[in-house]
Amino acid sequence: MRVEFYDTTLRDGAQSEDIAFSLTDKLRITERLDEFGIHYIEGGWPGSNPKDLQYFKEVKGLKLKNARITAFSMTMKPNASPEDDEAMRAVMDAETAYVTIVGKSWDLHVRDALKVSLDTNLKMIDRTIHFLKEQGKTVFFDGEHFFDGYKRNSAYAMKVLKAAADAGADVIVLCDTNGGGMPYDIFDTVIKVREVLTTKLGIHTHNDTEMAVANTLMAVRAGCEHIQGTINGYGERCGNANLCSIIPNVILKMGCEGIEKERLPRLRGLSLFVDEMANFIPDKHRPFVGESAFAHKGGIHVSAIRRNPETYEHIKPDLVGNVQRVLISDLSGESNILYKAKEFNIDVEKDKKHVKEIVKKIKELEMLGYQFEGAEGSLELLIKKTLGIHKKYFDLIGFRIIVEKKEKNHPVSEATILVKVGDTVEHTAALGTGPVNALDNALRKALYKFYPVLKDMELVDYKVRVLSTKDGTEAPTRVLIESSDGKHTWGTVGVSENIIEASWQALVDGIDYKLLIEEEKDR
Repeated sequence: MRVEFYDTTLRDGAQSEDIAFSLTDKLRITERLDEFGIHYIEGGWPGSNPKDLQYFKEVKGLKLKNARITAFSMTMKPNASPEDDEAMRAVMDAETAYVTIVGKSWDLHVRDALKVSLDTNLKMIDRTIHFLKEQGKTVFFDGEHFFDGYKRNSAYAMKVLKAAADAGADVIVLCDTNGGGMPYDIFDTVIKVREVLTTKLGIHTHNDTEMAVANTLMAVRAGCEHIQGTINGYGERCGNANLCSIIPNVILKMGCEGIEKERLPRLRGLSLFVDEMANFIPDKHRPFVGESAFAHKGGIHVSAIRRNPETYEHIKPDLVGNVQRVLISDLSGESNILYKAKEFNIDVEKDKKHVKEIVKKIKELEMLGYQFEGAEGSLELLIKKTLGIHKKYFDLIGFRIIVEKKEKNHPVSEATILVKVGDTVEHTAALGTGPVNALDNALRKALYKFYPVLKDMELVDYKVRVLSTKDGTEAPTRVLIESSDGKHTWGTVGVSENIIEASWQALVDGIDYKLLIEEEKDR
């Protein structure tokens, strides 16, 4: 069976507690999801906030190869005409060819939440889908609370699905919105729906009973071909179904088609990247993609996997981009470096000695707190420096930062910097709203006359993570900076007990990477 994957990290996943994706985060995640091979990306709810509406404008500028962007909305209001309905106007403004509409399929919600009659709800669904189909849209209908509704009033829940199908919905998605379903109930219910409807069926589950992945797999087994979920299972309350577990299970275990197996080794990198964008510490115990997913500690286990990894590993780790680890002696990650080097158009195949050296350096840096997922600019620079093929564009002689606060005025920061470019020493100063901003301004000011292309570059995001909770203000800190020149966006990283030093490292790598891009473009 061929299935399609629909990612809702940017909408449903963003509703997770402690997640606040910036617009840049959402665009970068979109690119990574597309690169991985996700079929549909739900970009957000254009009628709910200005950021989502802006996303739909800017995402048009991305050169996506695999994914189709989808706008999410609700059914129109009972007495509104489509042209006057606020939700419909927002969806049309998003200008996507694909739209997902959520409608109530549990009679309790129709009466108590919408406060309309059961027939009125059916008419709202019918009018909404008819309108969107008349506008040439492909429509996914999310039957919210379907499984709960089916248990309480199966006749009405099926009327809702029938109304959506008759109105022309292209896919009808069965939702376990409260996350309380059991796998055997999900399976039986999908079978019954399949007997009545010929429209393609989808599944959307939540994880409130730790069953979201199992419920999704049982729905697929029963005939659902459209699979919704989020990267790392982000979502409201306990989260959504985790695509990082669902995808390898569906492709590798259940034998379905949908995403090429050749793309699956990118799964761990995708998981870590989205964690970094969310500013979350990766859960090392995640199935398939977690650092501990293929880690072995017990003596009997280690002895066995050295003879035959299949004794304690259900799949080969590299199928999902992971590596086997023995905790007393970590095995190398050379294949990861070879993969990334190829991606960066760096030839390291001829000299494996350098690969081992790069692996060693990365492991040493990771021990200090560096994280290169989301900071691939720094990773490419590290590889090229190790190979001796990186040009040094400038040297720091020194800098000083002063922060001044007077009475009720906002603090003002001033950075003074000395840098050397070739044989020329440049000494300059600049103000900023904070010490990092002042340092960034001073560095750029010093370099502009040597490298005017830096004027095209701007810092678009700045994330700080304290790496230890026991050292107080002396704790090591990781700084992740995202930079862009309008055509490229790249991440760089720095780590230090001093946040200014960590920021300096990331800033310098960001500028280095921009100059590297320009140099390679001119070749």
